[in-house]
Amino acid sequence: MLGFLFGFNARIGRLHFFCSTLVVTIMMVVVYAAAIAYAFQTAPKGTVPSPTSGPIFAAAIFFAWLTITLQSMRCRDIGWDPVCVMPAWIAVVIVDGLVAAKFPAMSLGHERGTMVGALINLSLFLALLFCPSGADDSPAPTLDDRFRTPDPPPPRPVVETPAAPQMSRPANGGFGRRGL
Repeated sequence: MLGFLFGFNARIGRLHFFCSTLVVTIMMVVVYAAAIAYAFQTAPKGTVPSPTSGPIFAAAIFFAWLTITLQSMRCRDIGWDPVCVMPAWIAVVIVDGLVAAKFPAMSLGHERGTMVGALINLSLFLALLFCPSGADDSPAPTLDDRFRTPDPPPPRPVVETPAAPQMSRPANGGFGRRGL
């Protein structure tokens, strides 16, 4: 099941990941602004719309799916297994939120998380931005590899065998024949 969810076999480089994350963030800010404006227009006077209202909730699910997809593709490009990394990252975010709710003195603000969770998220995001691609396990050629000729195979070691002693054979005899 997790292999199906995080098993996107695509890879994305650092620059494409940064640009895609930037575009998705800008796009989702626009979508959230439109959804919030719609929610306030359709809500009864004097009430605050629920964050789980239709358009806002759908936009949040779509944004989460896009973000996890991009991060999974980048994890695969680095050489990490997204089936292990992404659920662990999600678990850290959930546990961090629970700790911040249980111990408000440790939280960074109202429903924000803790400093430890913020540092873990920052370090993982910076790793996605700055870790080089795992070119050793990439079957696809990169821009540097397209003009490179393949390496010749290593030479085989020459095994010298000692000369076998010469055996005397009958002049007219063959294998399995008896002499007359």
